[in-house]
Amino acid sequence: FTASSEFDISSCPITFYGRTHQRAYVNFTRQNLVVCFSGFYGSRTDGDCIFGPLPDSGSAEFEQYQRIPVLETIVKYTQTRSRPSVSVLPVQVVDVQVDGTTADKVTVTNTPTSRQTRGYLDTSGCRHAGAVYKPATEVSSPETCFRLTCDKDVVLTTSSCGPLERCLGNGSCIPAALYDAIFNPKLDEVCTVTGPALVDFRGGVTSVRDRCSYSLLSLPSVPDFQVVASFQERRRKDVSFLDGVTLRLGGPSVRVHLKQGGRVLVNDATLTLNSPDPLVHPAGVELSKDLTGVTAKVSLSNFTVSVFFDGYTAQIHLQGPVGSALHGLCDNASRSLADLRLPESSSTSCETQFTDTDDPTISCTKMTEHCNLLKEAPFSACDINPEPYITACTRTLCSYPDQDGLKCQFLEAYARTCRLKRNATLVGWRTKTECSHPEAFCQDRTCSDHEFCGEKTVGGDTRCFCRAIFASKYRDSNTLGDPTVCNQTSASLTLANCLLEDEGVDYAALHLKDLTCRGRMDEETHMVTFSFNGTNRCGTEVMNNNNQIIYQNTISNHGGSSSVITRRDQVFIDFSCVYSQEAIKAFKIRSSSVIKVITSGVWNYTLTMKAYTDAARTQPVESDTQVGLDQTIWVELKTDGLDGDLLSIVTESCWATNQESDNSSLRYDLIKNGCANPADPTVRVEGNGEGTSNRFSFNMFQFSGRSGNIYMHCKLQLCVKEGNSCIPVNIPTRRTRPEPLSLISMVWTD
Repeated sequence: FTASSEFDISSCPITFYGRTHQRAYVNFTRQNLVVCFSGFYGSRTDGDCIFGPLPDSGSAEFEQYQRIPVLETIVKYTQTRSRPSVSVLPVQVVDVQVDGTTADKVTVTNTPTSRQTRGYLDTSGCRHAGAVYKPATEVSSPETCFRLTCDKDVVLTTSSCGPLERCLGNGSCIPAALYDAIFNPKLDEVCTVTGPALVDFRGGVTSVRDRCSYSLLSLPSVPDFQVVASFQERRRKDVSFLDGVTLRLGGPSVRVHLKQGGRVLVNDATLTLNSPDPLVHPAGVELSKDLTGVTAKVSLSNFTVSVFFDGYTAQIHLQGPVGSALHGLCDNASRSLADLRLPESSSTSCETQFTDTDDPTISCTKMTEHCNLLKEAPFSACDINPEPYITACTRTLCSYPDQDGLKCQFLEAYARTCRLKRNATLVGWRTKTECSHPEAFCQDRTCSDHEFCGEKTVGGDTRCFCRAIFASKYRDSNTLGDPTVCNQTSASLTLANCLLEDEGVDYAALHLKDLTCRGRMDEETHMVTFSFNGTNRCGTEVMNNNNQIIYQNTISNHGGSSSVITRRDQVFIDFSCVYSQEAIKAFKIRSSSVIKVITSGVWNYTLTMKAYTDAARTQPVESDTQVGLDQTIWVELKTDGLDGDLLSIVTESCWATNQESDNSSLRYDLIKNGCANPADPTVRVEGNGEGTSNRFSFNMFQFSGRSGNIYMHCKLQLCVKEGNSCIPVNIPTRRTRPEPLSLISMVWTD
């Protein structure tokens, strides 16, 4: 070839230091003849190339041979023969480059005494990490424990320490954990809290018997950081369980609460974690959630603290410098609990100890055998001492029933500790122990403060159960809720939904005698309230018994069915309110209505003042109607004989006195300047200044320390509309063409 040329060599590909090429690109530069295998040579080309001198004739040829017997590929550069008398570059050098770097050279000496016209180079070999190795080459580095061999058949092998090993600098590898313990010691500890039991960083074990909050971990070098555990009872009054974990950051400013059901609250505001990707809170906490639970991770100075919680078990993984001062139960479980109790996070009665009846379903022998599985394979493959976990397991399961997957919690905690500290996975332990796949208990289920989440049946659905202490006050009295709350014309009964579910009762199926009157569940407390009042009696029966008035109703799930059979438990909960008539402070109106004929300028009209016991004004207060204290009364002021298109009636003021005179010194205002007295939230004014009638309501009262009649007075005036508004505002104003004020009064007697 005499010019730049591209050659297809796929029929006889060239293996160039372990890389096979099927095309060759040849071109001339000012100084060299260049053969490359990834494209024509250019100033920026990095690849496999051969650089030789320019030929005298302006043309050149190259040949390749199979490796005979040990050479795989031969690159041959043929130099034009020259007469001895002609001086033509007596020494010719061919430069061989791999990935743009010189890997070898071929030197051809052509002098009158040495007529060498051919040079040979074996381009077989191995490549590794950007370097080229000839066949039958062995390289080793004791400092890094690295060894490389490119054997005579051009097979590359390398060896070094594994991912869990470290090099000692003499060619020997040891486990990374052992290396770090010897040459780079640091804290890498796990503290576990399951149910009432705690295993500290050193393997110490303790159990919490009360329902208080305790400091699990604090770092004196980071004074604004603390991990706090809160305990509450569940199925038994005498056994407390870990109920939640709180991370305190930045002093009192940030509180991250990890709750049962995978819930996370930051300063009491619920934080939603829908994605498996970590969410970084502005306070520097990395929060993540998966099917197994919630993890909060924070980096503080030289420490990294990771807190995992699945609703039953919390594990605190601490990494940091050796010799650092630590405080809390996780540092030393043998410390006095009183020293680490946090009064500001605990109720005043949290230390009270309770006793409970023996549970015949608890088999301590059987549970001890189960806990001792931690001594057997595959757990024995982990070099972490299982004894603390066995102790925690047996203490708990010998005093608390094996429910809600509790017996697997301790095994899960040990397996997770091995994974965190040794990066070891204990294969097959779930199959051997019959523990299901890990999943956060009661994921995304929210229970109230007096409830906890547990299994309805073993391995089945979950629901909110009453905590034992909360439930005991009802079970001791054989009730399902609080006593009836009675008012003069209303009553309510509140039941605990967790107690209803214990009896297999669905609150949504319950109702009062009126089937439309059903219970309302409080979304936060899960308490269900049934009620009736004077407006909607819900089928309440009102009975007189001598000097008593009795209001009686029933909560049931009967539903008015005409079927003669049923296959569900029937519920009938009677409740009533009994009033002694002498104890009821009641008022009567002297006249059912007051009518007054008024002449105002050219207008003659009749003004009527009438009282009612309902907002729709269908139940008038008659002379024999009894009205109780705090009962709502509606009063209508209505005119007859006025043109509503021209005039409006405005109630300027209404007030009460204990004397018949409207200017008595003892006075209580209901309406002032046309608006409700802002000091009395029971007063409502409607339609004032809008037409020829208006109305207001208030709750019945009496003058403090006094008895006798109550006189109610109202002053009204006519307002000529003339396109202007007659509706009062809260600022005393003079409306359009006001007419003289008219007075009307009504008297109530006790």
